[in-house]
This record gives sequence, C-alpha cells and structure tokens, in this order.
Amino acid sequence: MYNFSLFIFVFLIAFAIGEKYTTKYDNIDLDEILKSERLLKNYIDCLMDRGNCTPDGKELKNTLPDAMKTECSKCSDKQKEGSRKVIRFLLKNKRANFDELATKYDPDGSYIKKYKDELAKEGIMV
Repeated sequence: MYNFSLFIFVFLIAFAIGEKYTTKYDNIDLDEILKSERLLKNYIDCLMDRGNCTPDGKELKNTLPDAMKTECSKCSDKQKEGSRKVIRFLLKNKRANFDELATKYDPDGSYIKKYKDELAKEGIMV
C-alpha cells in the first residue's frame, strides 16, 4: 500500500531522471499541503485532469505510472516516508479523494492489495 500511496506524495516530489526520481521537491512542507483544503484540492484536481498543474504537479503526473509499476524503486527514503504520511492522511481524512485517485491510478486494485495487511496493522482499512 505504501508504494501505492506514492501517487499522492509524488505530486510533491517525483520526476524520473535516469535511475532515480528528482529530489528537487523533497523539502516541500507536506503538513502545510495536507492542512490546506485549497492546496490539496489543487493537487488532486491536477492528478484527475480537472485543473491546471503546477510544475511539481506535472512531474507527478508524468512519474506516477512508473513509480507505481516499479514499486517506488527509484524513490529516495524521504520520498517513501512522505508517501506513507500522505496515504495515511488521505485514508483517514479524505477517503473519497483517495478512492477517486485509486480508481484512476490503480483501477484493478493490484497495488492496494499488496499493502492491505500492512495498513490493517495500523488500523487503516482499505
């Protein structure tokens, strides 16, 4: 599940360059984004093709499919940690947004299935 969660975190950090994703956005304040309805909505709208994308949002959209396919193998440790934070937040506080993104980026549920048990240990049901 945590690798699946990358789809949210990546809109803050990811763009494939060579073997690793860029760390250009690793210092973005995730808490600020998660606390702001406006900022979070803008990122989700970007990912769902409903709105304009910031440069980091565009990078996310380009990188997300590869990141999911490779189970975040090109992610830095900070990116993986951030993805865990974001996915827990969405599942606990913005479930409708999580489900919408999952429908688009994990339509067969294959990524979420991989991490279902791990999340259940944290009390998060998917």
